[in-house]
Amino acid sequence: MSMQRVLGATTALTLCATAVFAQENTITIATVNNGDMIRMQGYTDRFTAETGIGVEWVTLEENVLRQRVTTDITTSGGQFDIMTIGMYETPIWGANDWLVPLDDLSAEYDVDDILPAMAGGLSHDGTLYAAPFYGESSMIMYRTDLMAAAGLEMPESPTWAFVREAAIAMTDRDNEIYGICLRGKAGWGENMAFLTAMSNAFGARWFDEDWTPQFDGEAWANTLNFYIDLMNEAGPRGASSNGFNENLSLFQQGKCGMWIDATVAASFVTNPDDSTVADSVGFALAPNTGLGRNSNWLWAWALAIPAGTDQEAEAKQFIEWATSGAYIELVAENEGWANVPPGARSSLYETPEYQAVPFAAMTLQSILSADPLNPTVDPVPYVGVQFAAIPEFAGIATQVGQEFSAALAGQQSAEEALAKAQAITSEEMEAAGY
Repeated sequence: MSMQRVLGATTALTLCATAVFAQENTITIATVNNGDMIRMQGYTDRFTAETGIGVEWVTLEENVLRQRVTTDITTSGGQFDIMTIGMYETPIWGANDWLVPLDDLSAEYDVDDILPAMAGGLSHDGTLYAAPFYGESSMIMYRTDLMAAAGLEMPESPTWAFVREAAIAMTDRDNEIYGICLRGKAGWGENMAFLTAMSNAFGARWFDEDWTPQFDGEAWANTLNFYIDLMNEAGPRGASSNGFNENLSLFQQGKCGMWIDATVAASFVTNPDDSTVADSVGFALAPNTGLGRNSNWLWAWALAIPAGTDQEAEAKQFIEWATSGAYIELVAENEGWANVPPGARSSLYETPEYQAVPFAAMTLQSILSADPLNPTVDPVPYVGVQFAAIPEFAGIATQVGQEFSAALAGQQSAEEALAKAQAITSEEMEAAGY
């Protein structure tokens, strides 16, 4: 064999070995198409350079992500080494031994720095099963210029009656300015997250203490009718198709007087590179009706490792990197403190530079005011603010969300939607043995 052929064969073997090495040290991550997650992907090369671990991303719209990861985890599909999940799935899946416990993270990671509300919601029996990339509640984001032009002043903790008054006053349909933008897209984590949190303020609940569905009660009728009337009076056209990302776009274009949604959106609506109204945004607590509960939720988008992955060690390395204080500092250094992932670590809210960010205090106040153990005016048998932490909830709420979205679109009345919601929920809960 010639020296050239020997060298060629050696090179081929080297390339082959390199390819195998790369394949064996590449993790696949399923995540949501939210801005903070997309920003994280932009820094992945740094992680790979530091560790030699490659990363492949599967980035999906929120409803699709939930379907894909749920199917994969329940069928042991093995498509992903890390899944982006939240406070609903984590304790249920952890209890089923579907997730790898995160009970051996390094001392440098400082797991005790995670906000207690976030760590508690991502644990089962005191064991952490997912690490929060960011945490959130929900709050009002509003146009200060439009509020002033309407002759109104936003209270720190407004009522729904004030929100309705302000929304109508700020609406200018001829110029495509809508007083309020709210989620209407069907999905247990889309319109039902918003409407369940809203219903808490109106005195509603999913179930009474005997697990009897409550959609046939006055409180849910008040909630849904108020929501539909408000959106008809002051909301954008086609609102039944709008979720988080659609409303974010509308607000950034200057088309929403108010938007009640995830606190994490504050950095996007105040970023002058993306938002046309960045210099005229104010913040307030999610509305109440005087019954002692606000309409804010509690959530974390978190990274978890499905049991059975062949890349557990590599996955833990990525989770430590992406949810660490060092990652927060990396984003701050490159993009400013306003753009770091919020709501996950106590130390962030002790940082003077972050305390100066205009929405930091309201975000923390909203997170701390949400109580998943006592989410409603009247007692309930479930845990969760914008969801009931039972395995059946996702399927039931997806169906109910479709009925409520149809009512918003004018395809049926609120009363018809509530009657169907009661029937759907009663049937599913009876079949589940409650």
